[in-house]
Amino acid sequence: MPPAREIELEIPADNVRRAADKVTRDIARVARIPGFRPGKAPETLIRRRYASDIEGEVVQSLVPEYLRKALGEKNILPVTDPRVDKVEFKEGEPLKFHAVFEVLPEFELAEYKDLAIQIDAIDVSDKQVDEAIAEIRERGAAFVPVEGRGAKDDDYVQIKLKGTPVGGGDPIEADNVLCHIGTEETLEVFTENLRGASPGETKQFEAEYPDDYPDANLKGRSYAYTAEVEGIKVKKLPELNDEFAKDAAGERGGISTMDELRKSIRADLEAAKEQRQNAQRREKILAELIERNEFPVPESLVENQMDVRLERSVRTLAAQGVDPRAVNVDWVALRNRQRDRAVDDVKAEIILDRIGTAEKIEATEEDVDREIAHLAEHSGESATALRARLTKQDALDRMKSKLRSDKTIEWLNSTARVETAAKSE
Repeated sequence: MPPAREIELEIPADNVRRAADKVTRDIARVARIPGFRPGKAPETLIRRRYASDIEGEVVQSLVPEYLRKALGEKNILPVTDPRVDKVEFKEGEPLKFHAVFEVLPEFELAEYKDLAIQIDAIDVSDKQVDEAIAEIRERGAAFVPVEGRGAKDDDYVQIKLKGTPVGGGDPIEADNVLCHIGTEETLEVFTENLRGASPGETKQFEAEYPDDYPDANLKGRSYAYTAEVEGIKVKKLPELNDEFAKDAAGERGGISTMDELRKSIRADLEAAKEQRQNAQRREKILAELIERNEFPVPESLVENQMDVRLERSVRTLAAQGVDPRAVNVDWVALRNRQRDRAVDDVKAEIILDRIGTAEKIEATEEDVDREIAHLAEHSGESATALRARLTKQDALDRMKSKLRSDKTIEWLNSTARVETAAKSE
């Protein structure tokens, strides 16, 4: 069962009466009631006419205060905002309400010192150099028009799209949309209707979006689409020649042949070995801790982490110059595929927090200052301006929490027994 709690509370009748009297007076001062000058209407009339407003204000002002106090007295720290329901408000009686909220799970922390982990020996191979060159080719790919045939799987169909909501509403329009036919990121209904299409054709079809679709303008709705096929393109990779090597070198320069490019890439990969092995140590340590500690995690934290992962994917697209709104990605499926990893992310943070507390590991102000200085150096902002912005965004606490987790990982790494094994191809 998820770590949820419930609580029933009562606010004394005297406190409710005093709050109601204050709200009534506040309303009386500004209420305009026929036959009375502002502020002169009797309170009995104000209570009758504005009964629901008075109740709402009293509940809004008293419930959070008493709930916060009760949770503090019971030493309960919710991880979500409590959901309040079953509110009973009767004049002259205590105000009663019920609250449900999630809390961090209670579990016995498994042994975490002297972990035995195995990481791969990282040797830079010709295969890795080839893979790096392949990635560079992908980034330099061009989309070349195709003529004389209809669209087939793995083609990119360029369309002018217009969608009209079924049942009425504002239409949506988009030009130069590229649909990658037959791939996971493209909605199946687009693939089905655009497969076989030729430039100049117009396809009409209807798409239904699920209730949990991330785009608020589309979720739970059906759209009748008209797609004008403007062209068919295929991705063409650049030739592997000396000209490609010069382009790949970019501003670094000093490279004029493919052999020089391969040597440069190999040097970069060698330099990154330690960083990659550190990342692998972190992954293996967290995986071992997650396996040793079994407990349910708050669903709200999992949902939030799924959103974080989805936002990361959107930012990656944007960084590549792709408008996320102009690609037909099944965002719901993409988000749902993040669930298992999101659960592990949340578990890892809870475990690291418990270990940090047990070992008295903290992120100091000096740690925060160093991190801000590092970020400022790469962002172009001054450290003072960056700190002010993070403070305004309430992001300093999150930074401090991450720094504490990182220090806990470093401590675990220092106590772990690490064995390096040859990596099988």
